[in-house]
Amino acid sequence: MKVKEIPVSLFHQTSLSWKSKEKFTLTKTQIPVIVSLASIPSRLHIVHLTVRSIMNQEVLPEKIVLWLHKDLKSEIPKKLNDLIGGLFSIEYTDYFSSHRKLVEPLKHFPNKTIITCDDDMMYRKNWLSNLYKVHQKDPDKIIANQTRCITYNETGELLPYKQWKPNPSGCDRPELTLPIGAGGTLYPPNTLDQKVFDKELFLSLAPNADDLWFKIMGLLKDSVSIQAYNAGKEPIPIWGSQKQSLKSTNIKEDKNRTQWLALTDHFQLKLEDID
Repeated sequence: MKVKEIPVSLFHQTSLSWKSKEKFTLTKTQIPVIVSLASIPSRLHIVHLTVRSIMNQEVLPEKIVLWLHKDLKSEIPKKLNDLIGGLFSIEYTDYFSSHRKLVEPLKHFPNKTIITCDDDMMYRKNWLSNLYKVHQKDPDKIIANQTRCITYNETGELLPYKQWKPNPSGCDRPELTLPIGAGGTLYPPNTLDQKVFDKELFLSLAPNADDLWFKIMGLLKDSVSIQAYNAGKEPIPIWGSQKQSLKSTNIKEDKNRTQWLALTDHFQLKLEDID
């Protein structure tokens, strides 16, 4: 987190912490989506802020579901446990990887629109309503507030991840639009291939890159991913949540490039041949 972001983060953390669960949900319209996220032990003490920011939206989802490893059942902090109710629930898995934030709700809510988000962010009040507006306009597309363009050079060689640049107006080749989970991504029903559930495969090919796994699953299903036209300001990082982050490791060591190559090789997906 940048130094200039700390005061903004602390202000929003304080503001969200003081609001009661009942006030979050009072007289709000509900939209037919499930918001899903996963968390890890080192963030259990702050993930209630992410949940509160989703409860604090202009509109409410049908359900907010947090996926945790089953070993954490007895470790739930009071601030998180107090939020459990009709809107918010905690479910448990037997694996830790971040893929579960979409894999699990696809199992439990196969006919629902799923919106995934990260556990170290506070989402602005119009985040959910804006994503849903784009969905209403393009109901069959995967929609993300943050995207990058998977980039190859003239000879077809995959460039390092740092050169996969964001492009708010869309990628030159739409099939190379990569949704980035941190900003929030909306998945309509039946937009991912059924191989999405193959835990052994995703832990082998892309153990630290759920975004890449879901992108491949969308391509196998011929689904289109787009950048939301109304993304607005980025979500606010939670101060103190970045001590353990896959994002920094993947970028510094270019593991996203390695994992994307593993995925495209396995599925024999020649992106330079896509029409």
